Order: sequence, then structure tokens, then C-alpha cells
Amino acid sequence: MPEVKTRRYYDFSLMIVTLILCVFGLVVIYSSSAYTAQIKGLASDFYFQKQLKAIVLGTAGMIFLSFMDYHLLLKKIPFIKISIAGILYLIALALQVYVLFKGADLNGSSRWIQIPVFGTFQPAELSKLAVIIFTSYMVFLSPKKLNRVSGFIVNLVYISPMLVLIAKENLSTAIIVAGIFVSICFVASRKYWYFILFGVIAVAAVIAYIMLGEGFRMERIEIWQNVESHPKGQQILQGLYAIASGGLFGTGLGQSAQKLGKIPEAFNDMIFTVICEELGLIGAVLLIVLFFILIRRLCFVAMNASDLFGSMLVVGVMAQIAIQSILNIAVVTNSIPSTGVSLPFISYGGTSVLFLMLEIGGAMSVSNHIRYKEPRKRVVYEGEAEPV
Repeated sequence: MPEVKTRRYYDFSLMIVTLILCVFGLVVIYSSSAYTAQIKGLASDFYFQKQLKAIVLGTAGMIFLSFMDYHLLLKKIPFIKISIAGILYLIALALQVYVLFKGADLNGSSRWIQIPVFGTFQPAELSKLAVIIFTSYMVFLSPKKLNRVSGFIVNLVYISPMLVLIAKENLSTAIIVAGIFVSICFVASRKYWYFILFGVIAVAAVIAYIMLGEGFRMERIEIWQNVESHPKGQQILQGLYAIASGGLFGTGLGQSAQKLGKIPEAFNDMIFTVICEELGLIGAVLLIVLFFILIRRLCFVAMNASDLFGSMLVVGVMAQIAIQSILNIAVVTNSIPSTGVSLPFISYGGTSVLFLMLEIGGAMSVSNHIRYKEPRKRVVYEGEAEPV
């Protein structure tokens, strides 16, 4: 019998596809932001440079976290007897309260905190990470409770304050956070019937919130239904023109016409339209394939994780990337009403790409704890018979 040795698994392919997506995003951000930067009196590579700094910092954080033991999140702080996962959730909750009352106003929204020297910080991105970690922690503590509807309700009670605070600030982000929470609980549970019940209740609640809440949300639905005739439907309509004009191979990198003032800040949520216009259907499909490969790698790590906590962490990361990607592409193609959802790793936003890369670093830490057995090659000396 050949000897067997145990090896650690380190998912280099997960890191590589993440970096490819980031580089892809950098190229498109430069192409789509140069015009906007110049008309604002800034250097043409202003937004590119800011995104590059965030990616460099995120890369360092991703590599650092990949070699850390993710089980540290389970350890409790002495004296207060609260886990690091719980502390992180409370910090994110406190920041959401702060930004609700004291947030910096940028582009008509108060979703940022102004930090001296470092610039602006968006607490919602930290909240996504905190919900991934805290929900995974709750599931790890009592996985069998999710087989009963009461167990799901208990977990929902813990997450509800975060959902309410984020919904007051940004409904689309609250939907993403809710999707992360439900995805983790769904994968961990052996009973699925009550997810259908809660799904119906959640959809009804969102519809009621839109209809009874601030009028701009109903207006977005009207824009979606009448994008060609509605006075405020021009941004989505110009995005559709950009997608259509790209054809199969696109107009060429840097040759987009719609980014020249017709789509405001095309390097943000509407960046997929610029990709379609400049790189065509081929470029759009290539990007979707890259996302598919990334999610597939995350799925592999989740299925082979050494414990439930690690598996749920990766499921949460996978859910966030999948939900955001689907929502963003659905919005710019006018498949659903407009929401402010960025395209992961591609849209401009330092806080977003930084925390996404930290999440990938956490997923790589989980992969680094996977063990696999490999037959050890036995050296056969001259004159010695091969083992049967």
C-alpha cells in the first residue's frame, strides 16, 4: 500500500479570478470615468487612481486574511463574554445608527461617513460582512434549530434591527442583506416549507413599503413600466441604447458615446452598459462567465469546508456576489425597477471593492483549512520489486 500524506488546500484559482475581475473593473472604470473627471476639473485618471488604491489595499487584506484562522471569529472577548463575530455585528449596527443621523451627504444620499485623511466610508458594506459572519455564527451555535420555524424566527429577530436601519437608508441594500441572511439559513436548514411562507410575507411587506412609503419608489416602478415615455426614464433608456449599439464585438474600448454625459457617472451602477457598448456581447458574456467561475469556486470551498461555520461564511459571500450581480444586470437591462446596486468588483467604489476582497480573503482562509489526502510516491531502488 502506498503511503498517504495530508495536504492543505489553498485556492489560488479563487484569488486569480478575483484579481482578474478587479483588473477588468479598473480598465472599464478608466474608460468610463475619464470624461466625467475632466468636466469636473479633475485628472482623467482620478477615479481610476482611487479605485486602484482600494484594490491594492484590498489585495493585501485578502492575502493576509487568507492565512488567518477564521475560527478566531468564534472566540469570546474576556470579561464581556461576547464573540468577535458578535462585536463586529454590534459595531456595524452602531455605524448604521450613526450614518442615519450624521451621515455625509453625497449625490443626494446620506450613506457615507466622512473620515479625515481616508475620505468617505460606507457602513453598509461593513454591515454586509457583519451579517455574513454573525448569521454564520448563529447557525454554527445551533444548526438543528433551523429545522423548526421558531429557530429561523429567533435568528431573524437578531438580524431585524440591521434590516430596519438599512431599509431606512437604502431599500436595495436591505434586500441584499436579507438575501444573504436567508441564503445562509436556507442552506443550513433541512426544512424548506417555511422559507416559502416567509418569502411571500417578505414580498408583501416590500410591496406595502413601496406603496405606502416615500413616493420616489412608486415613481421608479412607473419609470420601469414606461421607460420610453416617462420624463425620468432617460438614464435607463440611454443605457439600453448603449447595450444595443454595442452589437456582438462592441464599438471598441474607450469608444462609448453614451458615457459622454448621457449616462450620469457611467462608472458606477450603470457600468455594465458601457461594457456592452465598448466590448459588445462578447465582453458582457466574458464578464458573466468570470462571475460564474468565481461563484463555482466559492461553491466548491463551501461544500468542502472543514466545519459548518466555514461553510456558512462562504455561502454568505457567494450569496452576496450572486445577488448583487443579478440585480445590477437586471436593472441596467430594465428587467426590474431601478435600484442602486453596484456590480461587484467592477463598479467604482473603494469601500465596496475593499470589503468584497476581504470577504474573498475570508473564503480563502476557509479553503486553507481544507485537507486532502495524496498518495506519497515510493522510491523503488534498483533490484527491488515493485509493490503489488
